[in-house]
Amino acid sequence: MTKDILIRGFDDSTHFELGKKSDQMGVSINSIVKDAVEQWLDKKIHVPHVHDLLIYSDEKSMNGFLNSLDRMTSSTEWFKSFAAPPKHHTEKVLSKLNWYNGTVKPYKPHGEDGSKYCGKVIQNITKASTKKPLCCVDFVITDVANNSFTQAMKLEKQYDDARLPGLMFCPYKASDLMNSDITDMIELFLMHDRIFVLKNDDIYKLHITKESIHKIFLN
Repeated sequence: MTKDILIRGFDDSTHFELGKKSDQMGVSINSIVKDAVEQWLDKKIHVPHVHDLLIYSDEKSMNGFLNSLDRMTSSTEWFKSFAAPPKHHTEKVLSKLNWYNGTVKPYKPHGEDGSKYCGKVIQNITKASTKKPLCCVDFVITDVANNSFTQAMKLEKQYDDARLPGLMFCPYKASDLMNSDITDMIELFLMHDRIFVLKNDDIYKLHITKESIHKIFLN
């Protein structure tokens, strides 16, 4: 039994171009859309293991992002979870939205046992997810970076080498990044799949590529 699909944001110009292409190919628009959807589904059989970086300057920008993320993942199979220091501003926001708090008590992510503690947090979230793909935001790394950027880099490397299925977002305050060594900053950028900058209600995606000097003079 076939179903009708409503595609939001499908403007007149796109529909017109698609109509022209369907006439040239001698197939219906429905067939083209159906083929595109089937190809997309074939590519999404495996759950992605995504490791993303979030850069934010204030609580308002972060809270707006979290609310948008919650709306996007509502009525889906994503396991919405987070970890945060005690009394962190996001704890109230995400708990109200029924996100799972994987923070382990007592809270001890700093010092020599920091890696073990963060490992326990990951294990806690993984166990609670019951094998559902994660949509996780880790504010413990924000706290660690505020105290020791070197330690935060170590934890990032450990997670990057053993990623979990789903989406892992690592938020950093812009001020912490600006105070870090430029070499460490670039390394942090490169070990993440995508870099997003949050400003008020807007999200900007950064692209980092290594270039040679002669390309500066090329168009």
